[in-house]
Amino acid sequence: MPSSNQTRSGSLDETFESERKVLKEQIRVALPGIIQSFNPDAVTAVVQPAIRYIERDNDGNKVTRDYPLLDVPVVFPRGGGCTLTFPVKAGDECLVIFADRCIDFWWQSGGIQEPVDGRMHDLSDAFCIVGPQSQAKKISGISTSAVELRSDDGSTKLSLNPASGVINGTAPGGFN
Repeated sequence: MPSSNQTRSGSLDETFESERKVLKEQIRVALPGIIQSFNPDAVTAVVQPAIRYIERDNDGNKVTRDYPLLDVPVVFPRGGGCTLTFPVKAGDECLVIFADRCIDFWWQSGGIQEPVDGRMHDLSDAFCIVGPQSQAKKISGISTSAVELRSDDGSTKLSLNPASGVINGTAPGGFN
């Protein structure tokens, strides 16, 4: 039953509001990150989350701290027996997403698995999607009419225009 302003003492409502605030500050869904290293054999990357987390003391004072480095699976666009891969380098920006549940058994064996434990949105259950870019590292010259597989600077590209059906390629060193 809802409480009115006249019946509320404030202390219980303040406690609930404080708990909601702490819970929201501690849940992890997705964060931008910066690749520190890439392991192509394991298809994993060590990532530094690019936004700090908030830690509060018992008096409600807050301080921000860096998340630890995360060693996470890398997501490449994939389906139908085909995968689009590209070189992943230290300094590349990415999006780190946190699974709702523990991914350990799935990561090890694939398929549908039982949860190992009750972890939720845990740092150890993250994936890295390479590609999101900050304004500081955004690319330019994006085609508005063609699909392109290109270098960031646009000097090398393969372009497919779906309207005309024309495929074009640009490569400073020529084609083999």
